[in-house]
Amino acid sequence: MNKSFPLRRFSTLLNSSVRPSIRGNFGEGKWKPIPIPHRTVPEPRGQDLDFINVAHSHLIHSDWAKLSSLSTDLTPLRVKHVLLKIQKDHVLSLEFFNWAGIQKPSCNSLEVHSIILHILTKNRKFKSAESILRNVIESCSIDVPSNLFEEMLHSYRLCDSSPRVFDSLFKTFAHMKKFRYATDTFCRMKDYGFFPTIESCNAYMSSLLDLHRMDITLAFYREMQRHRISPNVFTLNMVMHANCKLGKLEKALEAFREMESMGFRPNTASYNTLIAGHCSKGLLSFAIKLKNSMERSGVHQDVVTFNTLIHGFCKEGKLHGANKIFIEMKGANVTPNTVTYNTLINGYSNVGNSEMGSKLYEEMLRNQVKADILTYNALIFGLCKEGKTKKAAYLVKELDNHNLVPNASTFSALICGRCLRKNSERAFQIYKSMLRSGCHPNELTFKMLVSTFCKNEDFDGAVQVLKEMFERSMALDSGSLSEICSGLCQCGKIEEAKMLCSEMEARGLMPAGFDKSKTTNFGA
Repeated sequence: MNKSFPLRRFSTLLNSSVRPSIRGNFGEGKWKPIPIPHRTVPEPRGQDLDFINVAHSHLIHSDWAKLSSLSTDLTPLRVKHVLLKIQKDHVLSLEFFNWAGIQKPSCNSLEVHSIILHILTKNRKFKSAESILRNVIESCSIDVPSNLFEEMLHSYRLCDSSPRVFDSLFKTFAHMKKFRYATDTFCRMKDYGFFPTIESCNAYMSSLLDLHRMDITLAFYREMQRHRISPNVFTLNMVMHANCKLGKLEKALEAFREMESMGFRPNTASYNTLIAGHCSKGLLSFAIKLKNSMERSGVHQDVVTFNTLIHGFCKEGKLHGANKIFIEMKGANVTPNTVTYNTLINGYSNVGNSEMGSKLYEEMLRNQVKADILTYNALIFGLCKEGKTKKAAYLVKELDNHNLVPNASTFSALICGRCLRKNSERAFQIYKSMLRSGCHPNELTFKMLVSTFCKNEDFDGAVQVLKEMFERSMALDSGSLSEICSGLCQCGKIEEAKMLCSEMEARGLMPAGFDKSKTTNFGA
């Protein structure tokens, strides 16, 4: 599955392999798993039998030199039977499997792979098994993942295997973000009476969260509940995270309470998740209550706890509250990091207090906290917002001394500063430097440039910026376009205004709500 793997497809896969008599009856004594098939293996005869016996003798005597002389006569059948003979020795089995793969890769068929996987998982060598699974999934044909379960199933009884072999397959697919195969494996495991461990379920959920698929994460958790797969603290933390990201704070709190009712002790990540969810909604009072509850419960407050709260207060423009949390942080002996300082500097810059931002920067350097490009961008933005463009330019020069490279945000801040001083020509020069540096302006940067040219009544300059937007298939908003067209018409350039509108229309960039019929009336 890729990032666009839909919830409907997930639900179909979860339910498609479950018979009606099974669904809803788990734990009620009515559910009967499908019997595990048993593939009979023909006994080797003649030359095959002779080869297997000789190879086995060399192996148990660790005579690899003599074994090498037999390598040209290896076949998948012979490798399989040698493995079955030595399967009680998982170390020797793995050595032989690896050796056969080097001598004659074609001999390590999918069936041979399934046998070594059974041997390893039965002996709890899960990391080795998952390493082999990764290799076979990555290096083989497109049909391999879908056939792997089938091969492992048919050799299960042959190797007197452990259910953990299927768990390893499910977990590996999850780690590799191959969700179609992971979901299919989960469904097929259910049919045969196997259920993954909570660690593997957590790996699956974690990979889904990495791809921001909160909906599928919660659907899978419901499936776990239906089949009574007991969650742990990490599972419930992920459930809370998914609900918080979807804005379902009550559901997140429900999972938190469920954790306590199950006898689990919420950890730092549990509280941090809820604090972040409430901060994102601007519910700062409740976020503080959670922090206080954390303290009373003896749960460690870490740098993430304080950074999350500081960010929440800064986002709402409540710098006094952010500073109070910052002081509490230091009082709790939690060392502020680069993220802490960047958040505060950015917060003060946004409210036009570059002086406080500079003081924090100096404190940061005194405490030997490393400044990064985000630190400088926040400082530069703060200075530019107050029209202190010379100081901002000086900071840009400092970047080289710290082995930092200006990015799009650096240039946007400088452009903003020049635009605030109505210096459209200098702002456009910085824009050109931005392009030469390989950085890409966003729509806000273009809008600032257009607005500044219009304020300076340099409508030709505004058109030049607009044409730069055309090249990037970016559309201007209706109000800004009206301002340009009105200005052109007032300068007697009605035809140019009409041509501009026609070009935008041809490129499919005409903003909604703009009435081009009014263009001819702008100059009236």
